[in-house]
Amino acid sequence: MALCDDVRAHCALIAGSARSVTIDVAALSGLAEAPAATLDPAIHYLEGPREAVARYLLTLDAINFGSGWFPMLRKRPGCSGYTTVAAMLGDRFRADGPWSNTELRSLDTGTIAATLGQSPDFELMALYAEALRALGRWLGERSTLDVIDESPSAEGLATRLASAMPLFDDRGFYKRAQIVPADLALAGVAAFEDLDRLTIFADNLVPHVLRCDGVLIYEPRLAAHIDAERPLRPGPQEREIRACAVHACELLSARLGVAPRVLDNWLWNRGQSPRYKALPRHRCRCVYY
Repeated sequence: MALCDDVRAHCALIAGSARSVTIDVAALSGLAEAPAATLDPAIHYLEGPREAVARYLLTLDAINFGSGWFPMLRKRPGCSGYTTVAAMLGDRFRADGPWSNTELRSLDTGTIAATLGQSPDFELMALYAEALRALGRWLGERSTLDVIDESPSAEGLATRLASAMPLFDDRGFYKRAQIVPADLALAGVAAFEDLDRLTIFADNLVPHVLRCDGVLIYEPRLAAHIDAERPLRPGPQEREIRACAVHACELLSARLGVAPRVLDNWLWNRGQSPRYKALPRHRCRCVYY
């Protein structure tokens, strides 16, 4: 089964038997169209040559996880955890250029911590260094554009990432593997004809927005656990939250005639408003989102 079909089947199966999360299909009608997806040039490094921009996005997406640790991340004023990481990495590319493949393969915790303005003792920095070393090994002697040219389809690139690097191997969801081709396309450095094959990028923000809007309903104990801002362990409840978000967006995609990846962007941007930020979302310390 192809990667995106696998995600859809996996999430539909979990949603159909979920004990802690239910989907209110009727509430799906409340989502309004949002502006087209973009990458913010005030946050992301987008102004460089095509290879450098593509390398920036691949490097960023290699460390596009850690939301379970973000409450402890030292953030830039007015920035979230993700935008802090994206902006600090962008500053590194502007000042010193990208890390070479050789540099990635030997990158240590202190280097990535200094780049992102964090303490080297912060557990997340060791995971980021591990992810970037794995990226360097996977690239070998290839440029980022070589990788794009070898992967003419978005689903193909996502499949290669998931099969090559354990920290991308988010089985049943493949959130980070799918977001790589989506980001490359948004930046205009790659073109994939099958982008609409992608599902939503199942993290902790999109389910939170769906919960706030009444689409996802959590059973009382799970809801109380999240509302108390207690970390959620990887396991059945955490997977039910993500799977039900994917399946709900598949239902909404069919109803509205809008690709799931577009819905993901609408919901993610909706989640930046104060109403959603004022309420706790689930936090899980894992390497997949």
